[in-house]
Amino acid sequence: MTMIEAIRDAIDTMMARDQRVVVFGEDVGYFGGVFRCTDGLQEKYGASRVFDTPINESGIIGVAVGMASYGLRPIAEIQFADYVYPGYDQIVSEAARLRHRSAGDFTAPMVVRMPCGGGIFGGQTHSQSPEALFTHVAGLKTVMPSNPYDAKGLLIAAIEDPDPVIFFEPKRLYNGPFDGYHDRPLTAWKQHPKGAVPEDYYSIELGKAELVSEGDDVTIIAYGTLVHVALAALEGTNISADVIDLRTLVPLDLAAIEASVQKTGRCVIAHEATYTNGYGAELAALVQETCFYHLEAPIERVTGWDTPYPHAQEWDYFPGPARLEKAICRVLEGTALAEGAAAQANGGANQ
Repeated sequence: MTMIEAIRDAIDTMMARDQRVVVFGEDVGYFGGVFRCTDGLQEKYGASRVFDTPINESGIIGVAVGMASYGLRPIAEIQFADYVYPGYDQIVSEAARLRHRSAGDFTAPMVVRMPCGGGIFGGQTHSQSPEALFTHVAGLKTVMPSNPYDAKGLLIAAIEDPDPVIFFEPKRLYNGPFDGYHDRPLTAWKQHPKGAVPEDYYSIELGKAELVSEGDDVTIIAYGTLVHVALAALEGTNISADVIDLRTLVPLDLAAIEASVQKTGRCVIAHEATYTNGYGAELAALVQETCFYHLEAPIERVTGWDTPYPHAQEWDYFPGPARLEKAICRVLEGTALAEGAAAQANGGANQ
């Protein structure tokens, strides 16, 4: 399945298993969603369980909170992550706090799905990665899968979770291989346009990272699209790296990060969102706090620019393999290994 198909299958699976599951958002019903993630579900389950809403993100989230507090399992889609801000108050002030402010009398078992990131030349208002705005909020869980198998298993776990979950879907990973990288072909990604996804029910525990590549020289921490960029950055080099796919940002699998960094002594963190106060800053702080005496080099962060997402310079803004490889070389500076890796970098536009 592609990631779109895996997400649709996860929703289909849970709607068939649990009559409390309902799906709604802008164009998710009759049209099947702008990215077709809910295509065919209204026809299968009816307009009372899969329905369209007005263009009103605050209303969408508010309805989801009310439904969840009275026993339903709503899946609310925000058409693009860039549109979530009118609904942010409902997420933070109501959904995230409901369990605590009611002393457990009410909960909000709801999922807010939203496509995030660039890659479709959507410019400033269709390309943002605002995950750090949600990882900061106590009471929320935040998820971002990197492949179809994880997308289905994590979404099912999110739907079953007793608390609100923010579920980010990197739109660059929706349909398969992509091009546009000017610094290196992403042959590592091209192995993952689709993934083997069981049609039956399964779930992946929230808060468990996956080690997608194993090595001794450096730890690369990433999530979403940047997992594949990290694998591409290692191609053709003699760098031996642990690549950790976080999968869930909150709760965070800190034990997996500690074990890896204490082994390698070096750490590079990569994400598409802006640098300042991005989630990578929290990761860097945690690595410093828990692994300080094991570190042999400063922690590096490779991220998007501190600007609104630029349409014309999208491929320069996006942290590509060449920029990531340069950061890896910096943490390996002074070794023969770094010299060998640097010789293979082809420059690229990303600095």
